[in-house]
Amino acid sequence: MDEEDPSFTELVRIADCLLEESGDDEDALVRRLETMPLPVLHELIVSDLLNAWQVFYYFFRTTPEELIRERLELEPASSLVDGIEIDEIDLLIRVFRVRNSIPEILVTDGKETLKTFSGVNAFDDSFSYIESTS
Repeated sequence: MDEEDPSFTELVRIADCLLEESGDDEDALVRRLETMPLPVLHELIVSDLLNAWQVFYYFFRTTPEELIRERLELEPASSLVDGIEIDEIDLLIRVFRVRNSIPEILVTDGKETLKTFSGVNAFDDSFSYIESTS
């Protein structure tokens, strides 16, 4: 496969193979996603072919509370472009989104974004930030 953006048909085929090969094993899916050419990976992580939980686990390699996981499992990864509210802690809301293929966790008060964390530590860093402000 070349480095061009894949067609939707190619993405569907690739996603079907990835999901079939990995089954319910998140770590197996992560290993397979890590081998994807970047254009394919960038398209998959914000597509309707994966769910937001699979993308969350790919980036953060952690299993959050059950409610967060359930919320993410119910949303397609395409929702991550705008962001998905994942929880509320001490009246602050955490939102998971993907911008330019980089994971972000936003901490908001419901009206304004107070802090944005990005990268593989964003989930943990956002929790530490909320703990330090309470």
